[in-house]
Amino acid sequence: MRRCLQLATNGRQNAKPNPMVGAVIVSASGRILGEGYHVRCGEGHAEVNAFASVKKEDEPLLKEATIYVSLEPCSHYGKTPPCADLIIKKGVRRVVVGCIDEFAKVQGRGIQKLRDAGIEVTVGILEKECQLLNRRFFTYHRLHRPYIILKWAQTENGFIDDHGKPLAISTPFTKMLVHKMRAEEDAILVGRITDEREHPQLNVREWVGPDPLRMVLDHEHPLDLQRLYDQQIQSLIVEGGAKTLQSFIDQDLWDEIRVETSPLKVDDGTPAPIIPADAVITDCQEYDGNIITYYRDTKK
Repeated sequence: MRRCLQLATNGRQNAKPNPMVGAVIVSASGRILGEGYHVRCGEGHAEVNAFASVKKEDEPLLKEATIYVSLEPCSHYGKTPPCADLIIKKGVRRVVVGCIDEFAKVQGRGIQKLRDAGIEVTVGILEKECQLLNRRFFTYHRLHRPYIILKWAQTENGFIDDHGKPLAISTPFTKMLVHKMRAEEDAILVGRITDEREHPQLNVREWVGPDPLRMVLDHEHPLDLQRLYDQQIQSLIVEGGAKTLQSFIDQDLWDEIRVETSPLKVDDGTPAPIIPADAVITDCQEYDGNIITYYRDTKK
């Protein structure tokens, strides 16, 4: 299953709006017969690519084989045929699933179809890791809104600027990491004051990948989560300013928070937003003296 997760991440950019999925086929003796991942939306799913990679001389071994897949095989006709049907056709003995697909057209139906066909199915192997991998996809379908990431940089003593003036807090390396994150998310938002004062480009310049959809929040253009859902925007970065970020926190409209803290200190400035009391630290990394702390809302 860990190998499935490794494979799945290769589809981070091109599988959208579909989830990232990896699949590994293992013989009764423990040898890997084939593996694959969902490369691109509209093309073969992970299971299809895994079966396609099996050598012809190994096909007789499938009847005693196990296929591991990080997400429940689909059971409906979309842009491709159901993977559950393909697994049944290939005649494998056992299927091991990381987690159930929360998408309305699946939600356990794929697993039930496999069991009805007499195939042994095990569910919940590395379940939390598999759910975490596709947390954007699951949040989008469960809550009908994007997965929301709040992001800011602050001084050691808790200010995001120097007496109201922009302050370079990120290092060249951590700035590159910000651009990497932008390339991986669907949209990015700032408030009107930040846009007018700093004119941020909010694009990807120091990494390779697509620019996120640029958004500016003000009274004339309030955030319409339903519109973002209809546009299939599965993830949203909120970069500031302080009032905008705090408003998301106050409305409990966040799933993840990324805070970069520099050893710099200033006498006064705009206070950084207040981390919610129920936010849980999930990771903490140091780069060039700056510390990046990641928080997650575990209630959702």
